Amino acid sequence: MSDGNSSGQFHAIEAVTGKPIGSYSVSTIDDVAAACAAADAAFDTYRATDAETRAAFLEAIGAEIMALGDDLLQTAHRESGLPMARLTGERGRTVGQLKLFADVVRAGLWREVRLDSALPDRTPPRSDLRMRMIPLGPVAVFGASNFPLAFSTAGGDTAAAFAAGCPVVVKGHPAHPGTDAMVAGAIRAAVSKSGLPEGTFGHVRGPGNDLGIALVQDPRIAAVGFTGSRRGGLALVALAQARPVPIPVYAEMSSINPVVLMPAALAARGAALGTAFVGSLTMGSGQFCTNPGLVLAIEGEGFDAFVDAAVTAMTGHDPQPMLTGGIREAYATGTAALAANPAVTQVAAGLEGDGIAREMARLFTTDASAFLADAALGEEVFGASSLIIRCRDMGELKQVIATLEGQLTGTIQLDADDHAAAAELVPLLERKVGRILANGWPTGVEVSHAMVHGGPFPATSDGRSTSVGSLAIDRFLRPVCYQDLPQSLLPADIRDGAAGPKLVDGSPA
Repeated sequence: MSDGNSSGQFHAIEAVTGKPIGSYSVSTIDDVAAACAAADAAFDTYRATDAETRAAFLEAIGAEIMALGDDLLQTAHRESGLPMARLTGERGRTVGQLKLFADVVRAGLWREVRLDSALPDRTPPRSDLRMRMIPLGPVAVFGASNFPLAFSTAGGDTAAAFAAGCPVVVKGHPAHPGTDAMVAGAIRAAVSKSGLPEGTFGHVRGPGNDLGIALVQDPRIAAVGFTGSRRGGLALVALAQARPVPIPVYAEMSSINPVVLMPAALAARGAALGTAFVGSLTMGSGQFCTNPGLVLAIEGEGFDAFVDAAVTAMTGHDPQPMLTGGIREAYATGTAALAANPAVTQVAAGLEGDGIAREMARLFTTDASAFLADAALGEEVFGASSLIIRCRDMGELKQVIATLEGQLTGTIQLDADDHAAAAELVPLLERKVGRILANGWPTGVEVSHAMVHGGPFPATSDGRSTSVGSLAIDRFLRPVCYQDLPQSLLPADIRDGAAGPKLVDGSPA
């Protein structure tokens, strides 16, 4: 956590005690302009790097992060309150996604070269057409509060933009400035050791909104990556669209990640599902964008066993530190509003928080008719809170799904006897979510080629993209077609005989 003051310094705050643990200088608007100018100056050099240079740079960042050792983890632990085991895994994920993009670059998977041969004798004739993907330009990345490593300075947005050939300017999250500074130093070291222009990576930091506004409005920035609140994401989208030249903002925002408990699964293992659900819900104080904030179930055999087991699992739950005072206060406000709603019943709560960093987990229930009548019940409460919706039948359950906003995930807990009914839900969920799970829990996102961590609005500002997985590189590329250019003027990767994957006259070659 952090706070600011008028002296050009702001403080890192220890999550557990709320006490200052370090001071950091606040970047100025001039610093933002200088970072953007340096990124723009570096763009043509960096985008022209060959695949091996770019891949080796990504791997070098990972090596520099690992070289920071446990000092990095200890700093992140103090600033975020996240346990060391979680942060160790997050560091591995951060380095792993850098390696994934290095592999993508080496394999040429991002190029998507397409060649259409000239057909001079056709009526009308066809020119020689060659298409490749090129980098957009300098990218602004906003660090996330809930992932001080994997979604922050060297996180997925930064890795994908670097892989695409784009310089990056990061606005560090003020909740973990020490962690942010260490990782920024690691990236700078990798830039230097790789012989790349200094402007390949820029970094600004400080509380408040002025720096972020200036960064998005700078005419040299070509795209934005953001993970955070709906309010913050929409503000950035509005700024980007109001520019003389609008730019894309890839914002991951709000999601309540519905979990559907199918009847046969509920009857066979309701109690086990209740216990597992609370484990997913309370992990990391519920501060995951994929937290299961909504449960849908048809009343019947196993429903009471599910609720009873969930209540038992939550009742003795020891609250964990939340990331910032602002997040804790928003969680307390959101859960208080649910508790005060006459159509909602609180059925369980964890142990009391300390009023500084911890808030108790809370579990609520309502019925489908009440949920359908009150849009506020479908809003995200970021933290270890979830709402169970009792449905009378499958028709009512489908109606609830149809009214949901866009989500990152949708989960179906099912047994063999549920498959026929579940087959009717999959098309509904496809319209609502970016990832559909069966017999799992949404917390936990694999970094891989097939992963999608995105979804329809407001889960993201652009549901056609993902912020995790190799497909994330596409957000920072655009296509260019070259028509009838002489070989000497063509980029090397689309000249005759160039190696690499390509589509020639519509067929893979």
